Parts: sequence; C-alpha cells; structure tokens
Amino acid sequence: MTATLSTAAPATRDEALFEYALRLGDDSLILGQRLGEWCGHAPALEVDLSLANFALDLVGQAILFLGIAGTVEGTGRDADRLAFHRDVLAFRNCLLVEQPNGDFARTMARQFLFSTMQVALFDALAHSTEPRLAEIAAKAVKEVRYHAELSADWVIRLGDGTDESHERMVDGFDWCWRFVEEMFDMDETELALAAEGIAVDRATLRADFDARVEEVLREATLPLPAYPRAVRGGRRGHHSEHLGHLLAPMQYLPRTYPDAVW
Repeated sequence: MTATLSTAAPATRDEALFEYALRLGDDSLILGQRLGEWCGHAPALEVDLSLANFALDLVGQAILFLGIAGTVEGTGRDADRLAFHRDVLAFRNCLLVEQPNGDFARTMARQFLFSTMQVALFDALAHSTEPRLAEIAAKAVKEVRYHAELSADWVIRLGDGTDESHERMVDGFDWCWRFVEEMFDMDETELALAAEGIAVDRATLRADFDARVEEVLREATLPLPAYPRAVRGGRRGHHSEHLGHLLAPMQYLPRTYPDAVW
C-alpha cells in the first residue's frame, strides 16, 4: 500500500516543483554514480559497457531534471551546483539507489526494482501538464525500458542458474525489499502537484509494478516477496551512511576547484 507522508507542503507551486525535480534528478544521479563504480570491475566486458551506458543515461536524466530545479529555484544554481555543492542532508533520492552495489546479483536486483518503477513513472510523466517534465520523461522512458529489460534478463539468468547464482540472487533481493515501499510514497508536495497533473500519482503505478516483479521472479524461480517493514527517509534528507561515502569522491574535484564544470 502506498503511504502518504506527513510532511509540510511547500508554500508555492515553484517550491513544490523544485522539490519534485530534485527528487527525480537525485534518484537518477545517485544510481548513475553507483553504477559507475562497476567500470572495470564487471564480470564481463559486455556487462561493463552495459552498466557504464546505464550510468550515462541516468546522469543525463539527472542533468535535465536538476536543470529544471535550478531554473525554478531562480538563485543561480545550475545542475552542476546542485549535484556537486549540496550537503548529504539536502539530497532527496530514495534510499534504494544509494545502497552499495554488493555483488553483481544485488546490483541487478536493485536495478530491476528501480528501473521497473521508473518505466511506469516516466510513461505516466510523459503526459505531465508541465512541458519540461513531459519532454524529459518521453525521451528517458526509452532508455529506462532497456535498463528494466536487461536487468530482468539477468535476474532470470542468475535466479534460474546454478545453486550459487540462485542463492546470490535471493540475497540480493533480500537486501533491497525494505526500500521498495519508499519509491511509491506520496507526500503533500507530490499530492498537490499530482492534483494539477504535473506529478504522477505513484499509487497508480503499484499494481503494474507488482505484477511485473512477480512475473520475473516466477520465471527466475525466486521466492515472491513478503515485504518487510519499510525503511524510509530519503525524500526528507534522512539517508543511510552509504550516501555520504558515495558523495565524498563524487564531489571531491568540484569542491576542491569550485569553478570547475563538466
């Protein structure tokens, strides 16, 4: 069931849109950074290239969403400033994307869950009444659909593979299940924007998400989830210790050389 968070709504529409664009951008940025950690370490060259391309797709989305946030905020912060000069408490990504890669199976479990949600989100967001969001989503959904399909293929391959690969896939999902509910939470910010047709009502995405997850897990001969108690906080800036460790190398050069740009 989708939760409604009891957080105060921003005072203005622009403040709400700024917050929403941050959430979308931060989700993609942080997962892109996580996937970049696989460069040179993936189990095969083809997989290494695939994960690097996933990361580039996600960072590209982040640049566009954070660009909207900067424009709406109107204080001169562009996507670079928002990505590289915010403290950990100012990030609004969901907790799932900041989790450590673990082994390849856990990375694929995380990717499958997030990308399956993101496909449904962007499909709906492409019809947003905010043209800038709709344009980004319409383009990005083609990328994330491929992310979801390839990660599903790996879930099936590993789940229905050897005893070891099956067990690693089970362990990978066991790490991730507690973070799923947060991806579908709605607070007053998103409820207000959804009422205007700007944001997506995440509750409408859950049935298709659950159906796709069950379909892939059955084919992978993996146990269906009994979701544990949800862990939340990322949308309010309450993150795990893992995000700070991720941001330190990501932000090192821009903070050392403040005038540097991509």
